[in-house]
Amino acid sequence: MICTIKQSVVTPTINGSDAIFRRKVQPPTRGSLFLPSLSIQKSQRSLLSLSKPLHVSSIESSFAVPSKESSLITCKAYEADRSQPIDTTEGKSEAARKVKIGIYFATWWALNVVFNIYNKKVLNAFPYPWLTSTLSLACGSLIMLISWATRIAEAPKTDFEFWKTLLPVAVAHTIGHVAATVSMSKVAVSFTHIIKSGEPAFSVLVSRFLLGETFPPGVYLSLLPIIGGCALAAVTELNFNMIGFMGAMISNLAFVFRNIFSKRGMKGKSVSGMNYYACLSILSLLILTPFAIAVEGPQLWAAGWKTAVSQIGPHFVWWVAAQSVFYHLYNQVSYMSLDEISPLTFSIGNTMKRISVIVSSIIIFHTPVQPVNALGAAIAILGTFLYSQVFGCFLFMNIV
Repeated sequence: MICTIKQSVVTPTINGSDAIFRRKVQPPTRGSLFLPSLSIQKSQRSLLSLSKPLHVSSIESSFAVPSKESSLITCKAYEADRSQPIDTTEGKSEAARKVKIGIYFATWWALNVVFNIYNKKVLNAFPYPWLTSTLSLACGSLIMLISWATRIAEAPKTDFEFWKTLLPVAVAHTIGHVAATVSMSKVAVSFTHIIKSGEPAFSVLVSRFLLGETFPPGVYLSLLPIIGGCALAAVTELNFNMIGFMGAMISNLAFVFRNIFSKRGMKGKSVSGMNYYACLSILSLLILTPFAIAVEGPQLWAAGWKTAVSQIGPHFVWWVAAQSVFYHLYNQVSYMSLDEISPLTFSIGNTMKRISVIVSSIIIFHTPVQPVNALGAAIAILGTFLYSQVFGCFLFMNIV
């Protein structure tokens, strides 16, 4: 629809549902604007209908020779209810981001549950945690090397400085990984994860006494239910084992140092979460392999493998492959999640992950749990959640 509007003094009159506007129009700029009109009469006075608005999609004007009485403005318009909707790209992108994070969290928890189930099955039949840990890292490293070679994933651009800063992170990651696997080879999966829920207590204590950082009283108070819940769960654990308990404790301490080294060493590095964990797996594999050979050795592995296959059958090979693949996948997704969320949100997600692992392992392995033991686990998990909330507020106040 083409309309012509003349400049004049504004003198609106109302007649029923229609309004007649005669107004002085300023020279327009290019763009789009809305006119409250459905139909426009081609006359000196433009008849504008108020029933439906008009969307002016383009304006073409000529200001070369303006007259005293009027300046013609030619515009193209169409009804707003037939036009394109208002741009909601930003809202859609934010909604898509939330869906993406939700998918990451659900995938992360599911993969972690599956890994813990197969890992415990393997360790029950093949009690060699050092080799099991090595196979997990080797599988992940192989997956990523193939992905880079086939260009399924873009290879990271690294230099010597990158690997130098990654080395202490890899050492701490290796110790934490092996210690957790040793723990699960001696005690129930649920017990290992109850003890590992005490990691925030280690984080605060290390930061306070080794790094000199101070925290508000609320942070220290939130550690009480964590420590008390873990202690109650440990005392009432029916199948308590000191090696399993110490393995989980060492794993907590190692992962705290891994996080500290990561924050210090990776500032300014433009490596995605997926590739960062891939590089971490490769370096950890190189560190762990000689120690695994020294601690257990090929002779024990061969004998144990033969026994496991004879008792379990071909399914044992699938268990080993599954626990190795799912270990890499759940860690990879967790690092990919870190690219999209804050550390506080990640901490909350990690807490919820432990709940899913504890509950699922108790159901699948029929782990006997006393009411007092379950109470201790619940207190420890609740304390971890409270810590994440209090600590997150503390970080926010410092940033602001």
